[in-house]
Amino acid sequence: MLRNAAVKRRIERLAWLLDAGIRLPGGFRIGLDGIIGLIPGIGDLVGAVLSSYIVVEAARLKVPLRIRARMVLNILIELVVGVLPIAGDLFDFAFKANLRNVGLLNAYLSKGE
Repeated sequence: MLRNAAVKRRIERLAWLLDAGIRLPGGFRIGLDGIIGLIPGIGDLVGAVLSSYIVVEAARLKVPLRIRARMVLNILIELVVGVLPIAGDLFDFAFKANLRNVGLLNAYLSKGE
C-alpha cells in the first residue's frame, strides 16, 4: 500500500505539472503539456507520450481495462484535437486530460480502500 501511495503522489505531481503547473494572470492555470503542444509537428505527440505514463502506472496498479480505456480516450481526444492550429492549442490548455485521468484513477482507488 505504501508503494501505491508513492505512485499516486508521483502521477498526481506529473498531472499537475502537465496540466496546471503555471498560473496565468486572472487565475487560469496551464501546464507544460499545452506549451509542449505548441511545438509544430511533434509537440502534441510528445505530450501524449508523457501523458501515457499515467496510464502505464494505472495498469501496474491493476486498474480495470475499462477505466484505462477511458484514460487513453482522454489522451487521444487531446492529441487529435490538439493538432488543429490555434483552436487545438486552446483546447489543449483547457481540456486537461492528465488531471481527468488522475481523477479517474483516484475515484477507482478510493472505492477499493
